[in-house]
Amino acid sequence: MTATDTRTTPDADLARRPAHVRTLWIAGTLAALAVVMAASVALGARDVGLSDIVAGLGGAESTLGEAAVKKRVPRTLLAMTVGAALATAGAVMQGVTRNPLADPGILGVNMGASLAVVTGIAYFGLTSPTSYIWIATAGAAATALFVYTIGSLGRGGATPLKLALSGAAVSAALASLVTAVMLPRNDIAGTFRMWQIGGVGGASFEKIGHILPFLAVGFLLCLLSARGLNSLALGDELAAGLGEKVVVTRAAAALGAVLLCGAATAVAGPIGFVGLVVPHLCRLVIGPDHRWLLPLAAVLGAALLTAADVVGRVVNRPSEIDVGIITALIGAPFFIYIVRRQKVRAL
Repeated sequence: MTATDTRTTPDADLARRPAHVRTLWIAGTLAALAVVMAASVALGARDVGLSDIVAGLGGAESTLGEAAVKKRVPRTLLAMTVGAALATAGAVMQGVTRNPLADPGILGVNMGASLAVVTGIAYFGLTSPTSYIWIATAGAAATALFVYTIGSLGRGGATPLKLALSGAAVSAALASLVTAVMLPRNDIAGTFRMWQIGGVGGASFEKIGHILPFLAVGFLLCLLSARGLNSLALGDELAAGLGEKVVVTRAAAALGAVLLCGAATAVAGPIGFVGLVVPHLCRLVIGPDHRWLLPLAAVLGAALLTAADVVGRVVNRPSEIDVGIITALIGAPFFIYIVRRQKVRAL
């Protein structure tokens, strides 16, 4: 859909998707999330039965099954939290930049956060989870600004293709820098591994507790910006004519997305493509209205990342495949599909 088409069709799109239909989609996605959560607790290197699940949820760990459940519960919650954060951030980034290719991974934001954390650990001795989040957020913000600046240079400004190419180039460069920082530090190579690929294997309730305040602020900023993002989809001039404070709306939404990316990357590493795939799927079923799009993206993102984690644990038992690899296998073909759709140039 072209930018011109988008200005004339949102009302028609919304008319075809009445509120009760969109509510049913969200309810159905919540039900799917509940099923995936149950699978995440029950499946893994060792499958567990209902009795072990009930006992494990009650705090028991006298058997291997109960101990497995006790470890899988925080892992499931972390996968849900990170998936919801990345999907919401992706939807907001696409709305802020009016770029259908925007995604925390593709634009290099996740890798910028990873490099900041790895550098902090290697050279500044950072050990506090809270410090990880602050430095990851700073790295994410700096990378987002850098990529947008590069993509805005030259004729035509920040086009979707230029932003995607700039993000890919910056992401590749930052990934090389992460490797360069890691190579001479074999003493903490295990700690660094997560910031190369992305995973939720080291989950704990303590980690979740550390990121919740940052995620809460990020989600709140994104949700409060939903109506403004709808106006930005019409173009800056028309949005300003409708009374929208374009700069404030864009800055608030971008800050919310950066907080979500930074916090998610600080605890799970650079997991890519969730923020690209999920918003597009959500638009297909409920339309472009961000007031509905953002909540559905959060729920579907949580379900997708949790399902990807389950797949990674099951397909290679008793070992496991990091969730970042699974999402890349899902998202890379989808990215190619979006790029090859010549009609999709802006939101």
